[in-house]
Amino acid sequence: MSSTVTLDAKIPAGPLQDKWNTWLDAHALVGPRNRGSHTVIVVGTGLAGASAAASLAAQGFRVKSFCFQDSARRAHSIAAQGGINAAKDYANEGDSIRRLFVDTIRGGDFRAREANVWRLAQLSANIVDQAVAQGVPFNREYGGALATRSFGGVLVQRTFYSRGQTGQQLLLGAYSALQHQVSSGNAKIYNRHEMLDVVLVDGEARGIIARNLVTGELERHAADAVVLASGGYTNVYYLSTNAMNSNVTAAWRAHKRGALMANPCYTQIHPTCIPQSGEYQSKLTLMSESLRNDGRVWVPRRPRDGRPPAQIPDAERYYFLEERYPAFGNLVPRDVASRAAKVVCDEGLGVGGTGRGVYLDFRDAINERGRATIEGKYGNLFDMYSRITAENPYETPMMIYPAPHYAMGGLWVDYELQTTVPGLFAIGEANFSDHGANRLGASAMMQCLADGYFIVPHTVANHIARRTDRVDESHPAFDTTLADVRERIGRLMNVNGTTAPQVLHRELGHIMLDKCGMSRTAEGLTDAIERIHQLRDHFWNDVRVDGRADQLNQSLELAGRVADFIELGEVMCLDALRREESAGGHFREEHQTGDGEALRDDENHATVTAWEYGGEGGMPVAHEEQLTFDNVKLATRSYK
Repeated sequence: MSSTVTLDAKIPAGPLQDKWNTWLDAHALVGPRNRGSHTVIVVGTGLAGASAAASLAAQGFRVKSFCFQDSARRAHSIAAQGGINAAKDYANEGDSIRRLFVDTIRGGDFRAREANVWRLAQLSANIVDQAVAQGVPFNREYGGALATRSFGGVLVQRTFYSRGQTGQQLLLGAYSALQHQVSSGNAKIYNRHEMLDVVLVDGEARGIIARNLVTGELERHAADAVVLASGGYTNVYYLSTNAMNSNVTAAWRAHKRGALMANPCYTQIHPTCIPQSGEYQSKLTLMSESLRNDGRVWVPRRPRDGRPPAQIPDAERYYFLEERYPAFGNLVPRDVASRAAKVVCDEGLGVGGTGRGVYLDFRDAINERGRATIEGKYGNLFDMYSRITAENPYETPMMIYPAPHYAMGGLWVDYELQTTVPGLFAIGEANFSDHGANRLGASAMMQCLADGYFIVPHTVANHIARRTDRVDESHPAFDTTLADVRERIGRLMNVNGTTAPQVLHRELGHIMLDKCGMSRTAEGLTDAIERIHQLRDHFWNDVRVDGRADQLNQSLELAGRVADFIELGEVMCLDALRREESAGGHFREEHQTGDGEALRDDENHATVTAWEYGGEGGMPVAHEEQLTFDNVKLATRSYK
């Protein structure tokens, strides 16, 4: 298909450290008296969505906030555990905005925009101040100062935390701010609603079609701008650490309306998860990366060693991260730690019934600092592990293994967080923006809250200030889009097949994890694309959707989401096949160093690949944004 898409990142001119202030000084404003006549839709109520909705409403805009949960505060952000990064240097180690910027660029294997990452580091301190003002109960040192700890890929302690429930506490802060705006009449929350399409008027986003999940009613909602804060897509793997309802539908509908999907092959396999225990398990449980501050990762040196861990002497333990990466040890970045765990398990050194597990041992930390200290830092995580596994991690090592966790890919956005569809913004994990090919731990919450509190309120206002027309739900574009939604629902309901959506989703997960998971090959990806085509045909010829479309129908919800995952899976594999290099979480076996590390190709792939929807039955079209590195030197990552 022919295409007229041009990727313009709209990065301001001038020195890196001045770009954001330069943009702020020049952007258009909406006067306080006029803001109440403008409506903004925010889809998603996690950290990015709740903070954006609260901030826009506090400025005086009318905000409609949508979530498919029964309460806005049940968004998946509550599951974030370990902490949030900020360059405040409370530990007096010489940390700075530049160090956070460099660590983030380097941790992402040099596949992110410098301008966006610098802004993220620059705003990080503001986020912590905002959260403290909201009453977020961060851990504190004995003297009262906020406590910090280390996370993977850095050599300083810049991660602020609230035991092992930082995401929940930060979300309660953002949710409280949003509820205050609801009480003030500036915001309205539509819970148990799922966005099913974006409405475009003259090529610009002017509203959404949402389904009331309780009644089945399809609703029209008009706005002057639409903000997607709908999270990531790693449930494409079926088993992941995401909440079971997490999906790609909002972003994928936007993609099919013209928003490009960038770097979809960049997904993160988290190294610290409770291993899968059975074929019919529905999800995996994350154990925070913060545990690697005090826990030591090891496996027995003898293959298939069946002895209890306490009976294996130190001389017969292989502390593989410490031996392979002495400078960072157990605090290497997630992609490095995950691949290292896979390697030792592939060599037959894994533990547990499946052989797909490694130990995370707190014996030494407890002996050195006492159980009370460890309990004070990680108590709720230890309790959670004990409830799930019926083992006491204070007395026996945790067993962990990598699992799909986070999507670094997402909708392409420019510096203003606007997609290739004017008026449609994507923030948080829904966009591709700040993490490159690998997200450093404790940077997700940092990005979500920077986007929501401090960036998109200004960029959305800048967009609204430049428009004068008004659109409401009576516009013919809403009729057309609503008809498209009804047609798709009808198509799903009329298949009348015999296979449950869960079965097809599980099959897709097997394909994706095996062929487009921790390691990829050209042969495997080509095979995956063919198998996904077959699965898509199976889906549309034999999926079973129970119930009716005009009522509560979770079978219909799941079927729609699985259909989108199948289409996304193909684009992920095409993206991974196109990227002839290894970078961060994207590890092509054909492109590795002699000692098994990722081998980048900066000459040909220092780019963002953004995919354009190719139409029904058509092939997606790839577009490239060239990345430049003027402020940090391209170098091979080494944590040794």
